[in-house]
Amino acid sequence: MNYTLNQLRIFLKIVQTQSVTKAAEELHLSQPAVSIQLRNFQAQFEIPLTEVLGRRIHITDFGHEVALSAETIMEQVDAINYKTLAHKGQLTGKLKIAVVSTGKYVMPYFLADLIKAHPGIELMMDVTNKSEVVKSLQDNEVNFALVSILPTGLAVERMDLLKNKLYLVGNAKHTMKRPTNSRAFFQQLPLIFREKGSGTRQTMERFIESNDLKVLRKMELTSNEAVKQSLLAGLGYSIMPLIGIRNELQNKELAIIPLKGLPITTTWSLIWLKGKQHSPPSSALIDHLKANRASIVKEKFSWYEGY
Repeated sequence: MNYTLNQLRIFLKIVQTQSVTKAAEELHLSQPAVSIQLRNFQAQFEIPLTEVLGRRIHITDFGHEVALSAETIMEQVDAINYKTLAHKGQLTGKLKIAVVSTGKYVMPYFLADLIKAHPGIELMMDVTNKSEVVKSLQDNEVNFALVSILPTGLAVERMDLLKNKLYLVGNAKHTMKRPTNSRAFFQQLPLIFREKGSGTRQTMERFIESNDLKVLRKMELTSNEAVKQSLLAGLGYSIMPLIGIRNELQNKELAIIPLKGLPITTTWSLIWLKGKQHSPPSSALIDHLKANRASIVKEKFSWYEGY
């Protein structure tokens, strides 16, 4: 057999994503290139690693066994790379962070200088909804989580990074005038919600319940980007985090509707399990944020603080 580390890495990613297309996207390769490497890798085994049923790829039992061995091999390769950098006096290791979906507009700015200064740190950032973020932290699958609503029933430590402001937003060309009666206004709105498990949805529902508002018409979408595109198309209104609509506001495509009780303000906090034994990269991130978070907010989010 003459398979390469690159083929092992590609096959492992296909197993993890259950898709050649998704594997290509995550590896920043073309789909044909991934398909060719998979075909060349499979040709070295007498037993099939995958099978295609309909339009979906399925991993065989033998393929899963090979994937487990491939994962061990790749971990050892990473360990060799880390040791090489460590002998050069560089900070090395994996830094795993789970981020709520709107946090993708926030977290990279607080990481950039640290990652640039320490190229031996391998960043793994998973962007998903709040319930999945909390689960990955609870299961100790990540070092940190970025949330805008602190989880209940989970002992964590935290570092506050930035205020999260949520406004009622609609298409700038079709936006209604400022309402005089919030209750009557909400009853006629086609309101767009995030999916269950989303922190944005949780905040939105709390606002509606606390103000005893009746919502008669609503849609449900599974990402903030989908909500934003629906607002741009004039499909409705939503209570959205300000951080993700900067360009649309500046281009006058979306508009904020002034409403009593808004904006809702929460806080993006970086959290970790209480008593967590931090790796060198994790400790470095905490030290970096303690020293630089105020200057990062001033430099990168001055437009945001002005609202």
